[in-house]
Amino acid sequence: MEAITLPIYNTEGKEVDSVKLNTTVFDGTVNSAAIYQAVNAYRANQRVGLAATKTRGEVSGGGKKPWRQKGTGRARVGSNRSPLWRHGGVVFGPHPRDYSYVLPQKIKNLALKSSLNAKVKENNLIVVDDLKLAAPKTKEANKVFINLKVLDKKTKKGNYVLLLLEKQDKDLKMALDNLGFLNVNLAKDTHVYEVMSHKKLIITKEGLTTLTSRLKNG
Repeated sequence: MEAITLPIYNTEGKEVDSVKLNTTVFDGTVNSAAIYQAVNAYRANQRVGLAATKTRGEVSGGGKKPWRQKGTGRARVGSNRSPLWRHGGVVFGPHPRDYSYVLPQKIKNLALKSSLNAKVKENNLIVVDDLKLAAPKTKEANKVFINLKVLDKKTKKGNYVLLLLEKQDKDLKMALDNLGFLNVNLAKDTHVYEVMSHKKLIITKEGLTTLTSRLKNG
């Protein structure tokens, strides 16, 4: 397959260079089954699993037999905490458990490659040269995303953007923290759920190199 070439933009939204995507990672294949498995695994691993109910042995009370076994004309009862009774225990209710499981690394890598290829096919992957602001202010950061055409200048409504950096900068973090439409992560730490849950993916040139290297060697 011929390598896909993407433009590289600066903070003013002008095309300053281009980059050829590595064909090992960006081969145009979108394996939806792998994405499905990776997303399910991620969501399962986020579950706390603290839901709990009490069985008849754990509910307080119920030590005395409500009435004698025979001679009353009523059904025999051993405890007023029976699941058949109000305030009784729960049968087959949930108990704290661990929902997490490990997905094979090959499937995780395939899923991440597929999610990146999906963004390329949708024209939702934007590569930026470097993300340096004139001042560590939200206003300056807003300008960058308006220039990249992912943020509406009038309404200030974004397209739910994920920004992947090669390394985190303290001043940059300060400027980006108050942008409600934006989530920021390091390219080496990103995962399928994060990529697929955002409409636009913006990645720095160095971040793309890091991510490509991670998936090529993984």
